[in-house]
This record gives sequence, C-alpha cells and structure tokens, in this order.
Amino acid sequence: MRVILFDLDGTLIDSTEAILEGFEVSFRSFNKTPPPPEEVKKLIGLPLDVMFSKLGVEKEKVWDYVDTYKQHYRKISKQKTVLLPNAKEAVIEASKFARLGIVTTKTGEYSKELLEHFGIMKYFEVLIGREHVNNPKPHPEPILKAVHLMNAIKNATWMIGDTCLDMVSAKEAGVNYIGVKWEYEDLHNMKKCAEIIKENVLEAVEYIIKNY
Repeated sequence: MRVILFDLDGTLIDSTEAILEGFEVSFRSFNKTPPPPEEVKKLIGLPLDVMFSKLGVEKEKVWDYVDTYKQHYRKISKQKTVLLPNAKEAVIEASKFARLGIVTTKTGEYSKELLEHFGIMKYFEVLIGREHVNNPKPHPEPILKAVHLMNAIKNATWMIGDTCLDMVSAKEAGVNYIGVKWEYEDLHNMKKCAEIIKENVLEAVEYIIKNY
C-alpha cells in the first residue's frame, strides 16, 4: 500500500502568527530587539536552534532562547494556528488509498497536540518530530525513520512539503516527493528542488491518486 508523509507548517497548517509571536517574546525576554518578521519567515522549516543561530543568537545562548520560545508557543499555538484550506480534505482523501505519516522539524509533542485539536491526528500512523531524530530535515533521517516505523516500500512512498528542506530530505531518503506552494519558500528556489509543484496539499494528493 502507498504511504504519504506530510510536512506540517506551510503544508497542512499555518502557524505563522504563533511562530512570529514566539520569536518576538523570546528575543524580548532577553532584552534583545526581535528580528523583522520577514527574516523569521524565511527560516521557517529549519529547527528552532538553527533559526535562532541564523538570527544572530550566540551559540551558548541558543537553547535558552529555544526554551523561552517553546514555553510561550505552547500557550498560544492552538488559538493562533489554523489548518490550511483543503488540508483536512486532503488528509481524508489520502487516507482512503494510502497510509499516512507526519515528518516535521516542529516539536513532535506540540505537533500531536495541534493535530488532535484539529481532529486529524487519528489519520496518521506515525509522527516524527524534532526530538525523535539526531539530524532533522534536510537530512534524510526523519523520513527514513518514518519509512522504517511504517515498514514502507520506498518507491511507494511520497513526501509532500512546501520547502526545499522537505524535497532534499525525501530525495536523499530515496522516496518520491512533491512540492506545494507557500510563502516560506521562494517559488524559484522550489523549482530547483522539485519537478512537481502543486498549488496546495489537496492538489498534491489528487496528483498522486491519478498518476501512481
């Protein structure tokens, strides 16, 4: 049976507001000026520690910022996160012909809470979050772990994501991949990483149904 692995941010959910607020609170708690929202958005999809490092936080303080971010993010994530249009429909359609999993650089514990909040966690067999791997995307480890746990066949497995991190991870893991358009990744860059790019996750699922 086919397997479809989904990224979260920019693929199934929009938690931009919560993420930006989390970064602002974290920087201000250390009496630092928060970076411009556009600079944060460019980095969404990377692990939090990498994001903070790229935003100028000293190496020895990165995890303090991450902890502060997580404490605030968990409080606000449910009310400041929404399912993307057609996301629930995409998951339900995909579940009719494939086994499903989540592969994200978000904290898995919080990701599960969000998906349960939206009523769709029941459709997923596995959820691989940041704390479940040593090497997050774009390393292939998260996808390989999902493939292993699901006893999946690689050439019957698809990764759907909105950034080159997802596409590179899938390619290195030896599974199929399809991109979706979202503001976190410049479309020009995305075209360098994925041959197939759809407008949204439902179109991506429908493509897999019709063609594979």
